[in-house]
Amino acid sequence: MATQQRPFHLVVFGASGFTGQFVTEEVAREQVSPERTSHLPWAVAGRSREKLLRVLERAAMKLGRPTLSSEVGIIICDITNPASLDEMAKQATVVLNCVGPYRFYGEPVIKACIENGTSCIDISGEPQFLELMYWKYHEKAAEKGVYIIGSSGFDSIPADLGVIYTRNKMNGTLTAVESFLTISSGPEGLCVHDGTWKSAVYGFGDKSNLKKLRNESDMKPVPIVGPKLKRRWPISYCRELNSYSIPFLGADVSVVKRTQRYLHENLEQSPVQYAAYINVGGITSVIKLMFAGLFFLFFVRFGIGRQLLIKFPWLFSFGYFSKQGPTQKQIDASSFTMTFFGQGFSQGVSPVKNKPNIRICTQVKGPEAGYVSTSIAMVQAAMILLNDASDLPKAGGVFTPGAAFSRTKLIDRLNEHGIEFSVISSRSLQLEKVIIKSAQVLTASLGRKPNVKENIFYLRMCH
Repeated sequence: MATQQRPFHLVVFGASGFTGQFVTEEVAREQVSPERTSHLPWAVAGRSREKLLRVLERAAMKLGRPTLSSEVGIIICDITNPASLDEMAKQATVVLNCVGPYRFYGEPVIKACIENGTSCIDISGEPQFLELMYWKYHEKAAEKGVYIIGSSGFDSIPADLGVIYTRNKMNGTLTAVESFLTISSGPEGLCVHDGTWKSAVYGFGDKSNLKKLRNESDMKPVPIVGPKLKRRWPISYCRELNSYSIPFLGADVSVVKRTQRYLHENLEQSPVQYAAYINVGGITSVIKLMFAGLFFLFFVRFGIGRQLLIKFPWLFSFGYFSKQGPTQKQIDASSFTMTFFGQGFSQGVSPVKNKPNIRICTQVKGPEAGYVSTSIAMVQAAMILLNDASDLPKAGGVFTPGAAFSRTKLIDRLNEHGIEFSVISSRSLQLEKVIIKSAQVLTASLGRKPNVKENIFYLRMCH
């Protein structure tokens, strides 16, 4: 991508926000990365110079770089001032937009970036915003030759690229994938900043408009290859991971489906069916989440209910969301694992009228999901835009991460920066049944069920 006459390769917009601070730190790390062979001029942007300076000072102290504040540009702009957004966009090759909820604040940034020939990456997990921006701006972005790439944080790079990684590692045709997200925490538990909670409240409260948007798009269905993937019950038991799970209600399914449509229609790849779940542990956790979910779904239907949910996130989320966000100790002790179970057909076996005969299990693992892994994913996606333009889609446009980066080395970059993609097992279905049965017999002799580590060990043996 061209960077001539632009003073900054990257601009972090919303750098003084909760997530923006982590993205700022990650860009600062990338600036001095040993792998870098060229200078990386960048800037932070927001409404308050004082707040931006404080963010840079905190990053400088944390990273041991006392001169950081003098090395980074500062741009003053406001989401309510289109002229200031234009001035920011004119100075950047890529804008990293950290200002949400995106349904309220995302579109003006995209509009300014397209009009000024600037690419933009965001970390939205809001399907309605992401899909609406595609319909409104894809052609305009393509005409300008710029890339607008949403959901480039934890929502939804691990899921979207995880499915692509699984397909690439299968020795045959991948037809269906289920993912299971496991979040691990330390003794102080989990906490998420209420910005994510607000996006969820507004998204569920306005889901009728998302359905209307999809109906109006009138797109023909993506063909189903092989047997149709059966949806699990709202509460189901994952035998392989020895845990109860519920459907994951984030943006992952929407994003992966859009990616699979793009890959099928533009690159003639066989589409993959996808379902996403989150592991919730034992029956006590299931009951707790059931009550939280019922409260949420009831209150989100009404205007006054949504106001209460937003005003008291800690109360209605049973302590998982707060206005203060997680502490540093909570962040340091947290991590995620996303396990993918795929099925398909070995080479030479037709998916027509045959049953899947091979399975594959892969994993994506990383540090704390909401802020640390999100920042790594966002910044490395930006590095691909700056350095690997030849592997991107030929024309610009509005893309999912998988559509934009499927042929790039983003997975390699993520592996190098702590978000690890790996194959756990790849085997025939017959062999899998033998292995699982052996595991059950072995642990039954000990008077208990196999635990998660033991099941993964058996799958690795099979691989």
